[in-house]
Amino acid sequence: MKPSHIEHIGIAVSNLEDAVSFYEKVFGLKCYNIEEIDDQKVRTAFFMVGQTKIELLESTDPEGPVGKFIAKRGEGIHHIAFAVRDIDEQLEKASEYGVRLIDSSPRKGAEGLDIAFLHPGSTSGVLIEICEDKKRQF
Repeated sequence: MKPSHIEHIGIAVSNLEDAVSFYEKVFGLKCYNIEEIDDQKVRTAFFMVGQTKIELLESTDPEGPVGKFIAKRGEGIHHIAFAVRDIDEQLEKASEYGVRLIDSSPRKGAEGLDIAFLHPGSTSGVLIEICEDKKRQF
């Protein structure tokens, strides 16, 4: 697997509006997109920092993945996402290397990306997301 770049860093937050305000006031960043991803039980807000995005994640359900993460670990870095080509092939290769997959096939994520997660038990404790933007080829 050879990612082209870090697509985004996901940060779990308890209150999306407060967190957006912090990043805008303190860092002078501009939130360019807020959306809700129903099947992931999350609201997201995005900022660009150079060529990398910061994705703030607020749970819409305490039993959703981000809600459980915050209950167990508190707010903070939730995952790192890498941009890849041919996400299906990358998942197949990861599986062949013995990587535990949370998603054995891609699903739709924020901003229309195809996404899949690798289990932190196989990635030195880091939740890793791989993403493919079918509209943008690098």
